[in-house]
Amino acid sequence: MGQINVTKCPIEGPCIIEPKVYRDSRGYFVETYNRRDYENHGFKDDFVQDNQSMSVKGTLRGLHFQIIHPQGKLVRVVSGRVFDVVVDIRGNSKTFGKWFGIELTSDSMKQLYIPEGFAHGFLVLSDVAELSYKCSEFYSPDDEGGIAWNDPEIGIEWPQVSGVYKGSASAEGYVFQEGTALTISQKDQKWQGIKHTFRRG
Repeated sequence: MGQINVTKCPIEGPCIIEPKVYRDSRGYFVETYNRRDYENHGFKDDFVQDNQSMSVKGTLRGLHFQIIHPQGKLVRVVSGRVFDVVVDIRGNSKTFGKWFGIELTSDSMKQLYIPEGFAHGFLVLSDVAELSYKCSEFYSPDDEGGIAWNDPEIGIEWPQVSGVYKGSASAEGYVFQEGTALTISQKDQKWQGIKHTFRRG
């Protein structure tokens, strides 16, 4: 029954995926994942873990990656709206350090496919958002890495966020829409910029 439309992103690798949604007076039905459909479009990931998170408005999570065991991801929003971001951290890539962002919503049901070699993060735009994603590698806390969400070398344009970069990933001095506090974990406020995290020889 499933069908998907795939749109390539400006950075080679990530893709926007739109599943076929069947709607009627009762509601809707959608296949959020069908291995055969994805393989027909060239996606060969063996997803081994499903994660789901709930976050309140103004929460920013990221930018995360795994160092030794990188994860491919298939991200979708179950409820609410988020601005989802990927950053190319592939050392031999022509687009190393470039970013791409897209608003994912429960209404559109669009998904973002993220191959291995990308850092990932998102900002919650709605009062509450639930985000679900498949991973091609198991989570390993000892293997976790990250990049500063506000690194000026990358220059992510986070919507509805205003503030001045003060040389670190601290949320101090930043605010979200209408004065809502920007909420970032202590761990995510300690990541360094991409030049310090990846020294290319």
